[in-house]
Amino acid sequence: MSALPAPNDLVLVAFLPLPRDLEIARVLGWYRIPLLTSPRVVAVDYLAFYQPASFGEGHKWCIEFVAPVKGHELTSRRQLFKEEPDHPRADEEYFKLGLGPMQELPRPIPAGDWKRITFFYTTGERLLNAKTIDDLSIHDEERQILWHALRERARQAQQYGAEKLPEFPLDPELLALFGLHGNGVVYFGDLT
Repeated sequence: MSALPAPNDLVLVAFLPLPRDLEIARVLGWYRIPLLTSPRVVAVDYLAFYQPASFGEGHKWCIEFVAPVKGHELTSRRQLFKEEPDHPRADEEYFKLGLGPMQELPRPIPAGDWKRITFFYTTGERLLNAKTIDDLSIHDEERQILWHALRERARQAQQYGAEKLPEFPLDPELLALFGLHGNGVVYFGDLT
């Protein structure tokens, strides 16, 4: 049985375009993120899966599942979906995040006013205590703690060029690049 995130775990809230993507994560144990639109750091402890309208009544616009991240690699969409060799983005690069067993949250976290979410960072504590997705956003002094955790992950992974990451605090435009502006959500683009 899989455990839920610990309070200090780094969690990436990630968009699941279709129910098929949830099945891939659950059965095959991986999730994809296009390199061109990926968040700055993908070396996180857990993914929390945001389900849009495509999941239908009772399952849309919420987070119901999390999975531990076991590692990641860079690959092409063609390698991920061998049955789609002629896809328009077949040769584009994607992060493939290896996942551990998927775990259902004790209660779904509804989006409330947040309907268009792609990626943002939060903590295990916020995830487990959230009543709505707005409760996942990081504020004030917590931002600095999250920023340092992201910076340390970038250093450990080395492929992220951590030496180029600026020190905290950042100006608001740069915060947006890391999903840390205003309400804690940033939109990184298309996942298909």
